[in-house]
Amino acid sequence: MRFSELSVSGCWEIGPDQHTDVRGAFLEWFRPDLLAEVVGHTMTVAQANVSVSAKGVVRGIHFSVVPPGQAKYVTCVRGAVLDVVVDLRVGSPGFGRWEAVRLDDVDRTALYIPAGLGHGFCALTDDATLCYLSSETYAPHLEHAIDPLDTSLAIDWPTERPVLSERDLAAPSLAAARASGILPDYAACAVREGAASQRRPAGEVGGL
Repeated sequence: MRFSELSVSGCWEIGPDQHTDVRGAFLEWFRPDLLAEVVGHTMTVAQANVSVSAKGVVRGIHFSVVPPGQAKYVTCVRGAVLDVVVDLRVGSPGFGRWEAVRLDDVDRTALYIPAGLGHGFCALTDDATLCYLSSETYAPHLEHAIDPLDTSLAIDWPTERPVLSERDLAAPSLAAARASGILPDYAACAVREGAASQRRPAGEVGGL
């Protein structure tokens, strides 16, 4: 596996080694031991989700309250999406910064998204299918959204007519969300990551 940190700090792009022959392909898409070597702690997996979207659908920008926060590990198993992460951590040097990564069923890249970041994507194909691993189970009262079309973020979505849910259409701007106090705090996110590091099993090893 190849790990590359994005410009949004704490978020990592993971490129798997694919083994192909006349039968097809085999790859490891999630290795918690190797991920721990990079991020400093083992990612606890509490829930796994599948999302299927039609071309032009935009989902997000979604995030969870910290603490407890919710880290995610995401890959596309069918079709393609443009996956977007946004630094929503108030006090972060990169606050408001976003980066986009193509996830598809060819390169089979994955993303590790720590707690405190916003996440969204645009489906580039019909039946675009994402698989998520989450560090916490879904808790509606801890979930929030930011307007994915907020002009202050200026995310370059690859569709002229994004299809949004009612929830995402009604989501506040980044400025409004910050003013309301719902955004994650950079220091609190750092504390959470530190606590996760302390929970890492002693003697755990891995390699790149």
